[in-house]
Amino acid sequence: MNTRKLRMAALVLAAGLSGAAQAALEGRDLNGSIDSFEAYYDTDLDITWLADANMNGTMNWVAANAWAATLSFTDGVNVYGNWRLPTTLQPDATCESQPGGIFYNCTGSEMGHLFYSELGGTAGQSILTSADPDLAKFTNLQAYSYWSATEYGPGVAGDFSFYGGGQSGAGKNGGFYTLAVSPGDIGIAAIPEPETYAMMLAGLLFIGFAKRHNSKNHS
Repeated sequence: MNTRKLRMAALVLAAGLSGAAQAALEGRDLNGSIDSFEAYYDTDLDITWLADANMNGTMNWVAANAWAATLSFTDGVNVYGNWRLPTTLQPDATCESQPGGIFYNCTGSEMGHLFYSELGGTAGQSILTSADPDLAKFTNLQAYSYWSATEYGPGVAGDFSFYGGGQSGAGKNGGFYTLAVSPGDIGIAAIPEPETYAMMLAGLLFIGFAKRHNSKNHS
């Protein structure tokens, strides 16, 4: 294999390994059981999502905010208690306006980013129809509306529908589901699987071989 081909192969392999390392949702342990993840860190937004997307059923907006504020997890050493409801932007420049005051493709909001960018949702379709493997990271995700922490006006707060990807406002006394997020990266990070270590080692060895090969050709 000539030097140019070796360099190209090394670059392709390195890019693949870099892409794998930059996955947008990274598992986080909150209760000391490292073999399972109770949350996922979103590297794009620098927030950590609680994996259970329906802990208490539907509730009104005030109760939903109180629920999120009192959430707490511990791994026996650390306590993770800084939780809130996701926020939405009002207005959100990324949205596409539709009749009836419902907005789609709102990737500027936290739930919109999760629906469209992370879980592969499509406007007008239930998130449960998505083939994105990241969907399996969340348990009890409902094809229904979830509360936003953002107030839109007196008696009105934002909501986001995981049934069709629509963002709108609703009366605070309504009953919607709740997702919880925590600012920043919390919890214990996932330990790379043996296969990942093997791929990384193979990539480093291959790149090293390419450099030595190139050095011999120029000596």
